[in-house]
Amino acid sequence: MSIVTVQLGQCGNQIGHEVFSALCSDICGTHGLCSKEENESYQESSKERFFSQEEFGVPAARAVLVDMEPKVISQTLSRAASSGHWKYNSHSHFCQKQGSGNNWANGYCVHGPRHKEAIMELVQKEAEKCDRLGGFFTIMSMAGGTGSGLGAFVTQCLRDAFPTSFLLNHVIWPYGTGEVIVQNYNSVLTLSHLYHSSDALLVHENDVIHKICAQLMNIKQISFRDVNQVIAHQLGSVFQPTHTAGGGSGYSRNPLGDLLEPLVPHPEFRLLGLRNIPQMPESSLAFSSFSWPGLLKHLRQILIAKAHMEEGIDWQVQPPGSSIPSTNKPLHFNTSIANLVILRGKDVHSVDLGSFQDPSLYTSWLKPQDAFNAWKTPRAFNKYEKSAALVSNSQFLLKPLDSIVGKAWNMFASKAYLHQYTKFGIQEEDFLDCFTTLEQVISSYTNL
Repeated sequence: MSIVTVQLGQCGNQIGHEVFSALCSDICGTHGLCSKEENESYQESSKERFFSQEEFGVPAARAVLVDMEPKVISQTLSRAASSGHWKYNSHSHFCQKQGSGNNWANGYCVHGPRHKEAIMELVQKEAEKCDRLGGFFTIMSMAGGTGSGLGAFVTQCLRDAFPTSFLLNHVIWPYGTGEVIVQNYNSVLTLSHLYHSSDALLVHENDVIHKICAQLMNIKQISFRDVNQVIAHQLGSVFQPTHTAGGGSGYSRNPLGDLLEPLVPHPEFRLLGLRNIPQMPESSLAFSSFSWPGLLKHLRQILIAKAHMEEGIDWQVQPPGSSIPSTNKPLHFNTSIANLVILRGKDVHSVDLGSFQDPSLYTSWLKPQDAFNAWKTPRAFNKYEKSAALVSNSQFLLKPLDSIVGKAWNMFASKAYLHQYTKFGIQEEDFLDCFTTLEQVISSYTNL
């Protein structure tokens, strides 16, 4: 089944480009470390998912690009075309001359309704090219105006136009120190609207990815492109083909459905976090070797201690009831609703994942065998001989969510910048509805 990607705003288009580049370089790579048949089947499956094969020339990404300014889209189109390995369709983008001025209300109330028909027509055309449509994957930022406001509007349109298709929103969480003064307002409005229309929100935090670039990738002067490449690598490690449990010998046919059905068992819990291991500069790969027990021991501790990466994990945090005495369990332990571990590379089929099925990791209302899933493939990903990804519906995002809602509420209580929103039609009651939605989400995750 195929996935149609919708890239929204500057951030969404720049990340989307890096995602397709990462997928393409992985498909073309000779580093598969698996049998020729396995490799060919993997490549075919990945191409069907993300690219449409033109009669002549290179594969075209199954994507629609949307921005209210032309600059980023034209850069993105030309960078893809100049790669020589893949391209965007020349008619699958929509842009205007003026942006949304970092104002969510401008994107949602003005640009959205004004350009709805043109944007949805592009999406419809892209969906019709798929033999079988698996669903939609949108990429957007929460902090600005176009990605967040127009993104929330387009997500609602997708839900209305394709009510039975899976819809996953990839959301970039802004830097805590802030790029935009009203980013907390924009974020609260985005999250609460997406919560009503999306099947799940897969979240990357800019601060976390920045740390990975600095501490694991050893990059001295970190650019947005560096950050985006780490995000793209993590997304690729989830979306490239794998064998799902009970899926027979072939590659999974319905990537979004297979991801969302086990991970989102209840509509109140839709926030997914993503962690990857190992991550390092390409130049270090030749000098590194990893064992599955070592990688999985780290990945499990990342999960239960809410760590951001394999460096600086708090090894003191233990599940409740474990034999190791731990003084700080109630404070730091991360309770999960559902987890998915994806293993790629050498010897995957002999790996023991029993430690992730420990009932103490999960909320009491799901059986551990339902709450945990594993996907595997002997095909290595992106030059890593062995790699593991964890997609988790847990308390990973509780603290950042609580913080962003608190900051937005403090601004709202003093009516700061509200006139910027009311002039486009977002009233105080709309803000209050959004706060109510997110307070309920915070409460639900806190009480796991």
